[in-house]
Amino acid sequence: MNTYKVNSKINLADLHTKEINVNAKKELKKIRKEISKLQDKMYAHGKYSMLICLQGMDTSGKDSLIREVFKDVNANGVSVHSFKVPTETELKHDFLWRHYIVLPERGKIAVFNRTHYENVLVTRVHKNYIFGENIPNVKTETDLNDAFYHNRMEAIINFENHIAANGTIILKFFLNLSKDEQKNRLLRRLNLPEKNWKFSAGDLKERKHWDKYMFCYEDLLNRTSKEYAPWYIIPADEKATARLLVAKTILKTLAKYEDMQYPTINEETKANISVYKEELNNE
Repeated sequence: MNTYKVNSKINLADLHTKEINVNAKKELKKIRKEISKLQDKMYAHGKYSMLICLQGMDTSGKDSLIREVFKDVNANGVSVHSFKVPTETELKHDFLWRHYIVLPERGKIAVFNRTHYENVLVTRVHKNYIFGENIPNVKTETDLNDAFYHNRMEAIINFENHIAANGTIILKFFLNLSKDEQKNRLLRRLNLPEKNWKFSAGDLKERKHWDKYMFCYEDLLNRTSKEYAPWYIIPADEKATARLLVAKTILKTLAKYEDMQYPTINEETKANISVYKEELNNE
């Protein structure tokens, strides 16, 4: 999966947004069962957790990807968190607080559908959002320069380094959607009555900032992809293949942790298994 991993400086304009695997759905069915088995082992082992970060423009397929990739994982083993506009309580804390408090427990997988990177994306495009945080020394938009956002990225890097050092396996996926495909998906929401509810006029407003978002994404992808918390740029114009690529990356990553094993039972229990079985059978 190194084809998609950000290992060196990238230019989003140079990357393709569409890849098709005609067997994607069939392959995904097998892979998600393997992910489920490894999550079960991770839970029993009790030393690791996994954080999956999904970022992408509106309609890039984050929701359906979560549904399809984690369909076979024990419901108690995976949690999904979608970060909307910060609440009044969240704004009373630093910008990472609301993410920290929902990190996965050891043995479990957490999926962030939109993530802590929104704090260097949406707020960089719409700088006025920052003022709700009441940060000392931030009085006007001139205070929100590149250095401000790069400092935030450093804080994110330190945050991820800290949780990685404490057993959280981090994978970050940018679903790289083309502007033309986004247009098609928005039109589909408008053309199909059963999809109308998914449409928001705000999607069109954000679409007008496409180039600015691409600049912000490219900057953060180049600055924050680390070996302990890598970014993968996934071509997202074809949903089935995008889901498969994400699932393959998750499976391959989990499989690397060979120390992750089911615990062995103590000698007394092991020696008396036949006795316990007999006791139950004779009830």
